[in-house]
Formats: sequence, structure tokens, C-alpha cells
Amino acid sequence: MLSTPFSPVGGSKATQAACELPNNSQKKKSSIELLSFLFGSMTNMEKWPEIEKAATEQRRELVLQGGGVDERISSCGGLPSSLYSLQLLNYLEVSQCPSLTEIHVEIQHLTNLQSLVLCRNKLTSVPDVIGILKSLKVLDLSVNNLKCLPHGLTQLKELNTLNVSCNCLEGLPDGLSQCTKLATINVSKNQITTFPPDLFSERLDLLSTLVASDNSIQELSGEICKLSALKVLDVSNNKLSEIPSDLSDCPKLKEINFKGNKLSDKRLEKMVNGCQTKSILEYLRGKGRGRRDEEGGDSDKKKKQQQHKKKKGKVREEQDEVEDLNKMVVRVLHVSEAPTALTVKVSAEVKDVRPYLVCCLVRGMSLKPGNALKRFLIAQTKLHDDLCGRRTIATIATHDAQLVKGPLVYDVRPPTRLKVVPLGRREMTAVELIRQLHLEADELRKQKKRQNVTGLHKYLQLLEGKSIYPCLVDADGDVISFPPITNSEKTKIKKTTTELLIEVTSSTSLQTCKDVMDALIIKMAELNKFTAEHQEEAGSDGEEDSARQPAADAETSSQLIVQQVRTVDQDGNLKVVYPSKTDLSKEISNFTVIW
Repeated sequence: MLSTPFSPVGGSKATQAACELPNNSQKKKSSIELLSFLFGSMTNMEKWPEIEKAATEQRRELVLQGGGVDERISSCGGLPSSLYSLQLLNYLEVSQCPSLTEIHVEIQHLTNLQSLVLCRNKLTSVPDVIGILKSLKVLDLSVNNLKCLPHGLTQLKELNTLNVSCNCLEGLPDGLSQCTKLATINVSKNQITTFPPDLFSERLDLLSTLVASDNSIQELSGEICKLSALKVLDVSNNKLSEIPSDLSDCPKLKEINFKGNKLSDKRLEKMVNGCQTKSILEYLRGKGRGRRDEEGGDSDKKKKQQQHKKKKGKVREEQDEVEDLNKMVVRVLHVSEAPTALTVKVSAEVKDVRPYLVCCLVRGMSLKPGNALKRFLIAQTKLHDDLCGRRTIATIATHDAQLVKGPLVYDVRPPTRLKVVPLGRREMTAVELIRQLHLEADELRKQKKRQNVTGLHKYLQLLEGKSIYPCLVDADGDVISFPPITNSEKTKIKKTTTELLIEVTSSTSLQTCKDVMDALIIKMAELNKFTAEHQEEAGSDGEEDSARQPAADAETSSQLIVQQVRTVDQDGNLKVVYPSKTDLSKEISNFTVIW
């Protein structure tokens, strides 16, 4: 089009004369027009409304995620360069974009970044200039295709959290001990064979959590005892044959996981599959002293047990492992065995919003002793952040089943008609809630001490562009769940809750819902086992009991009962029942399902 000479029709002679330029002038003009056209096209390509809004409002946070963003990345060949001009940003998230395979070196200009989240993309490399981001505290590169990490990462002196799980990494860069403020490292689900020597350094005196499960690690150095702040160590499903006795010298270690390793010490292998951390560390400590010291230690321990527990001695000690192995038990109650089985009817309209749902009822979950409820809520949050992709893949909701009036309906409502009593708030419409959350998020941005949005605020973008919202409605017509944002105060769980209704919703697939539910129930079994072992005091928060009372042995059983819940369509035809025979089938050595 640009190469075709312009020929005015019906114009004046002056106009025609003006258009009859010399050849050189015409070529020059055509070149200018071509450059202008190309520049204009590039400018239009880079006009991303989210970026323009962040620049205009001088925002400190920016989240780009999902299919729409991925399409633009694909058409532009990457992220627009205008993104790297937002130098006020301290929180940047670009996630769930399979077309994103690399990050441009221009990211070095975002020197105020404190959190950089680039998870669930297809990144194959990260530029070494990332080391220039001296203010960076959180770096999340999980679920990508990274085979190595840049050495520049070791220059991040303020780095607190590093998550590079679910990649193809074969190792970690040397020099991580220079990141002296590291508190959490997650390198799970990679191909790592060994830890760098300087990882176990006295300089990392703030490192409290190290997760390296599902790798190919063959040796764990005794130097790990230098990590004086280490509280959680997970090296399950690796290729370890030995556990160093020096591990018992970690003064703050509270939780260890060595499951799935073929240890040469078979007694120790049995212990790591069933015993609590304290017992394992005591065993390792005894091995470190030598056989004679171990026998002496065992003798002293038995004497103390006889003094404090009259009828519990050697027999109980010898059977500890067997008892522990039998504690993680889930018994499934078939829907036909329940006198008043709960059903959930799914409306046809949800198929365009959030179509997938599974539910079940759980009894036997001990929430009353000590911090049991707190641990359960933390575990749910962790699943939301990891397996659920920060609620973008799936959302979990838990209810006190005694406060739920069935049958339930999974339906959709316009934002102005969806009324809910959000957790910790008054009743309001979805419109009012979203508006309130946006105002709170804006207020948090203005506060210097709060660098990014938290709580419910970080999920607001999940509803953008929706004209109807999904909701779970009880027999009274009350909304008890508004996924992926909040549950209702009406069915909130407490320490006194004895039966839970659990729902998992997703816009991805039904299998996603089942996978998340499986993971949650397995985690609940682990937590119940932990609570039963530790025999914490009940009523510690004053919610129900004015006096603190120890939980009785007979009452603290770790067995869970999971009752099936049927989900049907509007005509009553079965859509799904959970759990089915194909669910909860993951092979875990000390996890048993009884049908």
C-alpha cells in the first residue's frame, strides 16, 4: 500500500503539482511514512491497560496473569518494554502465562522491587542482572522450565524467601550464603542431586525452612547443624541412604520429613515414616554418641518413663513405631450409610463462570487442643498458595457442618443480588464487598509499611470482567460461600467444630478439584496425627473452656471419617460423588483408607 504512488482524483492543478515531487523526495516521504506506521504499530502493541493504569496512578503493585495476558504476550513476543519503566513498583506478579519463556534484561530498571512473582509460566532462563534488584525480598520462580539459576541471585542481600520449586533444576548456585537474610528456601520437585557446600553456613542464621522434597539428593552433609534457626526440613522422596547424626544438634528443629528415602538403617527408615520429630532426633543423638552411650541413654530414658508413667515402660517404647504407623487412617462412609445424606444441586449457569465442584463431610478432625485450629487454617492457606495457584486454579472452603442447612445449591447471582456475610464483616452485596476491598487495598498501598496487598485483596483480579458470580446457597437461601473470595460468617469453623463440610471449586477441571481435596484430606490426617501425638491442652484460647484441660488419650484419636457427598444436576442426575474408589489413592506409606 505504501509503495503505490498517490494519485489525487479531481484535484486542482496546484494540488497535482504539489504531489508531483521529485523521485528522491517521494522516496524520503515514503520512508518517513513507513517508519511512522511501524512506530505507531509498536506503540499500539505496547498499550496494556494494566500498565497504563499503574503508571497513571503511580501504583506500587502490578499483577498480570491468565489467558488474556498470555495471548498478548504471545502476540507481542514477550512482555512490553513499557512494563520496565514502572520504577515505583515494589510488587510485580506475572503468572499463568505459558507464552512467557524469558524475562528481558530491562528488568534491572525496577530497582524498587521487593517481591517478584513469576510462577506458572514457561521460563527457561532468568537474566543475571536480577542481582541488581538489591531491594528484592521475595522471589518466586516456581512451576517453570528453568534448568539453572543465575549467579546474580547470590547478590540479593535482602532476599528473605526463595521459591524455585517445580522446575528442572539440577543444582543451586554457589554463594547463597551471601544472602544472609534468607528465611525460606523451597527447591522441591526438581532434579537436584546435591546441595552447594556453602548452603549449610553459619552466615544463614535466619534460615528456618528448607524444603527440598522430590529431588535426587544422595547425601545430606552433617554441616547442616550450622543452620541454627532451622525449624522445618523436608527432604522426602530423594535418594538418601543416611541421615547425619549432627542433625540432632539443630537447636530449633521442630519438623522433619525423610519419607520416601531408602535408608540403610531400617529402624530409622521405619521411624521417619511414622514417628514424630522428637523421637527421630533422640535416636540420631543416641547414634552420634556411639552404641554404648545409646544403650546408656535408652536405660536412663526408660527409668524416667517408669517414674512419670507408671504402667508404661519398655513395651510402649518398643511398640511406638507400630502405633504411629496406624494413626493416619481415613474411613470412608458411603452415601448409602448416611441417614441424612447431604446433596448439592448444581445450576446450569455455573458452566460459564466456575463449573467444577466437589464436596465431602469430615468428622474426627480434632480442632480443640492447643493450636490445632491454627495449624489447620495455615495448612489450608498454604494449599491455596501452592497447589491452588493462589486460588486461580482452585479454591477451598470449609464450613461447620452443624450450621449448614441442606440441601445446597451451587448457583450464580449478579453482583448486586449476591448477599453474603463475609468472615469478620457485616452482611453486604458482592458489589459492596468488592468496592470495600478495593478501598482497603488502596489504603494499604498508601501506607509505607505495607508494600503489597494481603488477605482477600490479592484475589480481586480473579473476578474482573465477570457479570455473574458463583455462590453456594443453603436451604434458607443464604449464601454460605462466595468463591474464590470468602466464606460466610454463618458457617465459620471454630475450635468446637466437630464435623466439617469441605468444598473445592475450580474453573480448570473436575480432576483439579479432586486432587486438591485429596491433598487437603491427607494433610488433615497428618495434622490429626500430630495433635494426637503431642497431647496439647484444650481450651487454650478461652473460646469454650474457661479452664485449660488436657485432652484425654481416649478422645484424641487421629482417625478421620470422610462421608461421601453427591453433586447432582438440576434434574437430579448424578454429576460426581466424592470420594469415589479412584480418589485418595495416592501411595503414602503410613496413610490408610478404609472403605
